[in-house]
Amino acid sequence: MMIDWATLVHVTGESPGPERRNGECEMSPAPPDSPSAPASAPALPPQPPPATNSHKTQAIVVSLTPDRQRETWAKKAEFLLAVVGFAVDLGNVWRFPYICYQNGGGAFLIPYCIMLLFGGLPLFFLELALGQYHRCGCLTLWKRICPALKGVGYAICMIDIYMGMYYNTIIGWAVYYLVASLASINSVLPWTSCDNEWNTPLCMPVTTPQINPNASTPAKEFFERNVLEQHKSHGLDDMGPIKPSLALCVFGVFVLVYFSLWKGVRSAGKVVWVTALAPYVVLLILLARGVTLPGATEGIRYYLTPEWHKLQNSKVWVDAASQIFFSLGPGFGTLLALSSYNKFNNNCYRDALVTSSINCLTSFLAGFVIFSVLGYMAHVQNKSIEEVGLEGPGLVFIVYPEAIATMTGSVFWAIIFFLMLITLGLDSTFGGLEAVTTALCDEYPRVLGRHREIFVGFLLLFIYICALPTTTYGGVYLVDLLNVYGPGLAILFVVFAEAAGVCWVYGVDRFSEDVRTMLGHKPGWFWRACWSYISPVFLLVLFVFSVLAHEEMLGGEYVFPRWSIRVGWIMTGVTVSCIPLYIIYKFLITPGNCVNRIKAITRPEETSIPPADHALCSL
Repeated sequence: MMIDWATLVHVTGESPGPERRNGECEMSPAPPDSPSAPASAPALPPQPPPATNSHKTQAIVVSLTPDRQRETWAKKAEFLLAVVGFAVDLGNVWRFPYICYQNGGGAFLIPYCIMLLFGGLPLFFLELALGQYHRCGCLTLWKRICPALKGVGYAICMIDIYMGMYYNTIIGWAVYYLVASLASINSVLPWTSCDNEWNTPLCMPVTTPQINPNASTPAKEFFERNVLEQHKSHGLDDMGPIKPSLALCVFGVFVLVYFSLWKGVRSAGKVVWVTALAPYVVLLILLARGVTLPGATEGIRYYLTPEWHKLQNSKVWVDAASQIFFSLGPGFGTLLALSSYNKFNNNCYRDALVTSSINCLTSFLAGFVIFSVLGYMAHVQNKSIEEVGLEGPGLVFIVYPEAIATMTGSVFWAIIFFLMLITLGLDSTFGGLEAVTTALCDEYPRVLGRHREIFVGFLLLFIYICALPTTTYGGVYLVDLLNVYGPGLAILFVVFAEAAGVCWVYGVDRFSEDVRTMLGHKPGWFWRACWSYISPVFLLVLFVFSVLAHEEMLGGEYVFPRWSIRVGWIMTGVTVSCIPLYIIYKFLITPGNCVNRIKAITRPEETSIPPADHALCSL
């Protein structure tokens, strides 16, 4: 409840006091001292003696409303689970195992660990420390770092909205599979046979020797012709109408996201106990089942056998850098948002080491789960693992369900597998949308922060409406396009700008002093060297290679029309342009000559709040 103190202020031409500006992290004003008085109203100060000079005295009633205190995580474990849940996503299951065996098996772990140590981990630690010290989202933060780079925050918000438009649709596919599995409790899974209405004459069960090279499997046709129904579209040129059942599944995902975010850390802190821990329980169960299957040993051997000669290929190192970056997830604003609810003296250095290690070990564990089943499928179909394996959605929506359908108790295994996919995806989408919510609520605390529940509802409704085209018959092509040109390319440049702003403009020395204020000691020379030189170069090189190989990132058999590629570049350009456009805008509205303007927009705004006290941004 807000409490107002009515105070009588005598003004003789001076301002009654500094006004609070939107978005500033500022300490709540203290109530005026007063003698004992009835609870209904505070006592007024004594009346001054009658004026004996010509100065006029005015009486102004000022209402002082203390700001709401920023919430913190109820338990340290909730923060760790939220960070782990965000970092460990669907890519750990469907991308890392494929990238690993494609780039040298066990040998790939060498460039992977090097990129983790010199690129991913320093950026991960940087964001956790920034969020915890300044206790604000990715917009308000820049007032204290470099006001001219506030466009980085707006670019991050755009990227997270793009992600919400397609990532929740992928989770919706998993919901569709889960519903189909639950409906099959007293029968068989619908992708077991070729006797369904959506099957084609080319469909052949996986246990049948496939003589026809154009033959299809029941699981492939279930995904493409029943879940997506992409055969009813003509690509992006004619995507067809919205599929109601799929749109309903995606709507269910958004409802789950809303009730996880609407109360901030109070609601998210409870949800992560399920969404972050459940995937590990399921992964261990699936691993225990997978290693007992015939052919599993061969699959695991294929996964781990090192091919040292592949380390001479630059693509292997670029793939390692790309995998570690997108796996840890710096630059999406999520780490800033989640750590901003920490206590000021929390050991974020230890948190960075623990959570990033868990993330990488989870990817490694998922490889055993996936390749034990791929080995089994190769054994059943009498094929090589290379012929069986697929990357991306095809791995978890075609190959793995195909294997599950041949197991005893297939319905049970299907239910827990798709529950795992849903919980993996929900944690990551929580994180991205929490970044947008925290950023805007901190920037506009009186308009949005005090009405968080309503704001989150409108934000998710807007993103859901934007996501509806991905639920059309040709929506899968739009998902691929958004994945590459939404966050895929822009995020690399945005994080480079963020790292450059913190390390080169704000300064590594000043940032290290901020870390010392929280932890009691400065980061070592290794971290300062990474922040100053290695990590920004790591990001810039990765961005250049990704731009050069952007069409390969689309993959698949579908050839995207040229107009769609142009639209994709416009999406990327609009996101990236937030940074230079805001710099120009800030320069133009700042008074003074050119030199003074540049100094003003690159210098952190001065505040009267001691960092250790850390006044809290309103929610």
